[in-house]
Order: sequence, then C-alpha cells, then structure tokens
Amino acid sequence: MESKKEELQGKEAILKKEEEKDVSQEEKINVQPTKFPPLESKPSVSEPDNIELLFDIPLQLTVELGRTTMSIKEVLALTSGSVIELDKLTGESAELLVNGKLIARGEVVVVDENFGLRITEIIKPEVRLRKLQ
Repeated sequence: MESKKEELQGKEAILKKEEEKDVSQEEKINVQPTKFPPLESKPSVSEPDNIELLFDIPLQLTVELGRTTMSIKEVLALTSGSVIELDKLTGESAELLVNGKLIARGEVVVVDENFGLRITEIIKPEVRLRKLQ
C-alpha cells in the first residue's frame, strides 16, 4: 500500500515538474505584430487589358417573348396545335437575357426564315445594378 502511495506521489511530482516546464517555455515565447510593406499601386501601362481574357467565354442568350403560369393539369392537356397565351401584347418588345439577366429589349424580326431580334433599347448599367440590390 505504501509503495502505491509513493508511486502516486512520484507521478504527481513528475506532472508538476512538466507543468512548470510548460509555463517556463510559454514565458520565453516572444510575440510581435507583423510588419508588412506598404501597398503601392503601379499603373499597368505596358500590360494588355485583362478583359481580353474573357472574350472567348460562351454566354447563353435568350430572347423571351413573354411568360405565363399554368397548372400541371393544363400542361398535361397540351397537344399539337394548342395555343398558349403570354403576358405580352402583340408588338410589345421582347426581352434579351444574357445568362438569365435582362440586358436589352427589341422587336422580333424574321431573317432568312429564322427569327431574330432587332435591339431597340439597351438596359442602363445603373438599372441592372439596382435590380441586384
């Protein structure tokens, strides 16, 4: 029994010494704030515009004639020859969307048996930015 007690006391003494070592090592650590050199803006006169790197990225353009809402039952009832009424009037501008964002409006035209869009209005950047907020 005495030997176990002595053994426990010995372990406690070792732990106490290790704690003292940890404290003394912590005291020796020198902490200082980092010093960074000042940032300088240099005009890039000789470098080409980086916008050119984006020129070959594909964008999805969509011309939207109008929209409507239908129930699943109405969609399932559609057959060949069905007519869907849209929320736009005849002669009203169609919308040009780039990656889902409205950028212009125009009128639908026919070009060599294909539909096209003659742009009549470009949406101003300020208006597009307001819609983002």
